[in-house]
Amino acid sequence: MSRPLIGVSTYLESGARWGVWELEAALLPAGYPRLVRRAGGLAAMLPPDDPLHAADIVARLDGLVIAGGPDVEPVRYGAEREPRTGPPARERDAWELALIDAALAAGVPLLGICRGMQLLNVALGGTLVQHIEGHAEVVGVFGGHAVKPVPGSLYGGVVPEETFVPTYHHQAVDRLGEGLVPSAYAADGTIEALELPTHPGWVLGVQWHPEMGDDVRVMRALVEAAAAS
Repeated sequence: MSRPLIGVSTYLESGARWGVWELEAALLPAGYPRLVRRAGGLAAMLPPDDPLHAADIVARLDGLVIAGGPDVEPVRYGAEREPRTGPPARERDAWELALIDAALAAGVPLLGICRGMQLLNVALGGTLVQHIEGHAEVVGVFGGHAVKPVPGSLYGGVVPEETFVPTYHHQAVDRLGEGLVPSAYAADGTIEALELPTHPGWVLGVQWHPEMGDDVRVMRALVEAAAAS
C-alpha cells in the first residue's frame, strides 16, 4: 500500500544562507518531514503561493499540516497589533488560510501545529491572545510543559494520558472559532489542543511542536486518517 502524501506548509524567507549562497528560500525545519516519515507518510513542502491555487493543491494531497511559524497578523481576527506581536507574514497568512479553507471544504485530514492551530482558530472566526508568559522562556530554545487531554475528545483518543510536550509560543487561543472545542489544556488553563467535532473530516490543532519530540502518535493519527480517506 502506498504511503499517504502529507503536505506541510513552509516559511518563505527573503535571505537564507547555505554554502556560498544567500537567497530567498522556502524553509521547513527538518523535524516536520522526519515526523511525517516516522508516522508512515510522505512529506511534500508547500511554500506560499497564490491562494487561488490552494484548492488544486489540496486536491492532490491525502493530508495537510499547517506548520509553526510567525505570529498571525492581528488584523486577521479584528485586533490591533500589540507591541510584543511579531512582524506580519501576510503572504503566508493568506496562503495558509486558503489551504485550511480548502482542506475543510474537501474533507482532507488537517493538523495545525502551533501557529497552525492558531490560524485554524482564526479561519473559523476565533481570536488570539497576543502575549502570554511561561510558554517560551528562552528566545530560540524549545521548552516544555505538561498537557492534559480532555476525555472523550479526538486528541484524548489518540493520547489518553497527560504528557510532557516540547513548546515554544507566546500567543494562544482566546475566543474559540465556530464549532471548535478544546481537547487539551496546560496547567495554567491555556488551550493546548482543539478540534472540530461537527466536521465530517479529521481536524486537530496542537499548540506544541510534536516534530521536536519522540511521540509520533498525533502525526500517526493524521497519516492513518489520510490513508482511510
